[in-house]
Amino acid sequence: MQNGVIYGIDIAKGSSRAQDVPRYAVAVLREGEITPYTMLRRHKILGMVQRDRPDYIAVDNIYELAADKNDLMQFLGRLPENTKLVQVTGGIHQKPLLRLAQEHGISFNQFNPVEEAEVCATLASLGVGCEVSLFEDVTKIKISRARSLGRGGWSQNRYRRKVHGGVKEKSREIENVLRRFSRETGFTYSAKATEGFGGYVRVEYTVNARRDKVPVKPSNTADVQVTVKSVERDKIKYLPLKKKDRKYTIVGIDPGTTVGIAILSLEGELLLSRSIRGISHDEVVKLIAEYGKPAVVATDVFPTPAAVEKIRRSFNAVLGTPGGEMRAEEKIALARTFGYSNDHERDSLAAALTTYKNYKNVFSRIEKRTPKYLDIDRVKFHVIHGASIEEAIEKVLPSPKMQKDVRPAPEKTEAPDVDEQVSRLREELSQKNAQVKQLKEYVAELKYESGQKEIEIEALEHRISKMRTSESLKVRRDKEIQIRDREIERLKKELAGARKSLKNQRLHTKRLKQMHKKEMKGEGLPVKIITSFAKEAIQHTKDTYGLKKGDLVYLENPSGGGPVTASLLADSGVRAVITSEEIPHAALEYFYDSNLPVIRGLEVQRVDDFAMVDPAMLDEAIREWDEKIRAHVREKEHQQFKSILDEYRSERRRGLA
Repeated sequence: MQNGVIYGIDIAKGSSRAQDVPRYAVAVLREGEITPYTMLRRHKILGMVQRDRPDYIAVDNIYELAADKNDLMQFLGRLPENTKLVQVTGGIHQKPLLRLAQEHGISFNQFNPVEEAEVCATLASLGVGCEVSLFEDVTKIKISRARSLGRGGWSQNRYRRKVHGGVKEKSREIENVLRRFSRETGFTYSAKATEGFGGYVRVEYTVNARRDKVPVKPSNTADVQVTVKSVERDKIKYLPLKKKDRKYTIVGIDPGTTVGIAILSLEGELLLSRSIRGISHDEVVKLIAEYGKPAVVATDVFPTPAAVEKIRRSFNAVLGTPGGEMRAEEKIALARTFGYSNDHERDSLAAALTTYKNYKNVFSRIEKRTPKYLDIDRVKFHVIHGASIEEAIEKVLPSPKMQKDVRPAPEKTEAPDVDEQVSRLREELSQKNAQVKQLKEYVAELKYESGQKEIEIEALEHRISKMRTSESLKVRRDKEIQIRDREIERLKKELAGARKSLKNQRLHTKRLKQMHKKEMKGEGLPVKIITSFAKEAIQHTKDTYGLKKGDLVYLENPSGGGPVTASLLADSGVRAVITSEEIPHAALEYFYDSNLPVIRGLEVQRVDDFAMVDPAMLDEAIREWDEKIRAHVREKEHQQFKSILDEYRSERRRGLA
């Protein structure tokens, strides 16, 4: 230790989370002598710490000094550089202060804050406990302007160059110090500079070392300021005060390209949780060995991977396996207490914690049955390897000769003085009465708090009942609103369809009226539509609309017709047949012979089953048809004459022959 001063602190009145300022009992351990102080406030303690600069400030619970992590960080920030805050009861898994004191042969009144503070200071001097670390082993150094440059006037550029030049000059001085520091100690650093007019606006150095190791102090001048800060950790880390002997451990392994490693002590304290990509088997073994000798090497999968089995053989450890596949929810629940960064750390933690839970009850029995002067971890190690508790204790017990040396010799007893004994008993009785009084007051306080809690619970239950009723009404109302919304949406769709249909009907009616007007004015002639050139379609049109002499018909699909279907139209006396496609040859010949015009390509205005053609265009088409008929008749007569002539010539040839 540096100056041998240790502060032990215990809360005497109030709480760090209460509105009233708490008061503390302080025991200052200096050169083996303890100086007690009572009912001190925290700011007074900090003043004493700045004066004495102790090595340790020892407490049994760090949250007696601070309400939360932020408050604790402010407290640590006000401590001298080399003063460490120590929680003597351990890290995450704490031991009771009374038990720790008994293990180290210290007796005290646990209801006396001054005595508790003395015990904390004494245990810290023995190296018991963990340092509370809230900062990484990384230090940030920032060199920047000490004032804002403002808008300035005529000399603004000169002033800016002066300030930025000062920042640059100071950064060079600090970089020379860091370069020498890195060369001497091996610590590395990196720099980041922001350039400005005539120099630097700011320069930041990141040094991979603790703040108390870095030889740079904060400073402030007229133009340049230097700040030195440690980098805050995501969560509190507990560092043991003294290096322990090589302990037995439980190791969880998640093998693969990225290896997850979790190491627990046999007391369930997390020593390591990491995931490393591309690490070799030898490097894994070396890393595990740095934290102790593995008693169990565990995995979270079944069957055991070959890589885990290889690591287990390297240490001759017992294999820990879940006996089946672990669910992801179970792994998350196990590892959540310690925290993890990725799935590899989670799986290795789950494997180690599952194994520890399997042995926890056995470890408890071992701790109760093992003598205090024996190494309990060695007893646990032998039990893990298959020995019974009695066999394990026998293995750890020293030889008979050494047992005589280890166990303390009986003290010589002298007949006590009766008056002294009575006085001592009266003093003990007085202390017990005082303890009973304190306990009664504490019980009365707990009863009062319990009554208040009952009132609060009743109020909350009433509130929950009201909330459930209102929530039920809200759910029913929301359900009805959903039903109405769906009905509104359906009706909207129906309305849109009806509007569309109405629009089409109006357009249809309008076109029919236009056709009717044209017919009345003589600007259009009605046409009856036949869907196909078949008997059924022609008969359907006859039955529905009638076919009389002088009607115009429109054949939608003339294919498939013949002389029979053509005769049905010709016999009906229709004036003309209109079509948009080719009519079969046999039917067309019948129309030629019947002198029934067949008009193709004539423009037809149609609305559903009603159609109309322009009279002028119809007359023109019929004239063209007549010309076509006359040409057809001439061609037919010519063919007949030619046929008769050919036949006559053939008979003449036969007669001459």
